[in-house]
Amino acid sequence: MKNRVSFVENYLDSLIPNPWCELNFTTDYELLIAIVLSAQTTDKRVNQVTKVLFEKYNSLDLLKQAPIADLEIILRPLGSYHKKAQYVHDISETLVDKYNSKVPKERSKLGSMPGVGRKTVNVFLSEYYNYPAFAVDTHVERVSKRLGLVKETDNVITIESKLKQKFKRENWSKTHKQFVLFGRYHCKAVKPDCTSCGLANICTKKRNDSV
Repeated sequence: MKNRVSFVENYLDSLIPNPWCELNFTTDYELLIAIVLSAQTTDKRVNQVTKVLFEKYNSLDLLKQAPIADLEIILRPLGSYHKKAQYVHDISETLVDKYNSKVPKERSKLGSMPGVGRKTVNVFLSEYYNYPAFAVDTHVERVSKRLGLVKETDNVITIESKLKQKFKRENWSKTHKQFVLFGRYHCKAVKPDCTSCGLANICTKKRNDSV
């Protein structure tokens, strides 16, 4: 397994040496809200929507006061817009009223906010504060299972724990982003690009529909 991990690390370092977060943001609350909005949709679509959202309501105070109906209109392209509009309002209200308009660093405080789960906490702390974290989203789960790094039956909590044991702490955030980008553009859910993949030899889930 150690050789497998090293092989994956070396390949991803050569393929994606400087991984990046594809969500656009300029402030801590913009990043937090963007991550929450990214559930069940693409970062590209989130960026299109948040551009409109944060230009119209360019402060937490304005977001807190924004009519839910207007938020729903803006967020409609993302799906689940009723729920997401409420999350935007509730998060803004919580940050203004409880945290002096600053997103807290503490996991317990972050995780207690509406719509903010473990993955969101990990992504936020990793991206904004450069805190070592290994968030597990659908891409990380798919890639780690296909590469035999975790069991097919493992849930996201178990996957996170196992990946954190296998990879060096100082590389958690980087490796997370590499997994996300690799899963998004190469090891896709449908028609993964297996023919040009340098990890095909260790992949446990080679797909018949690969291109």
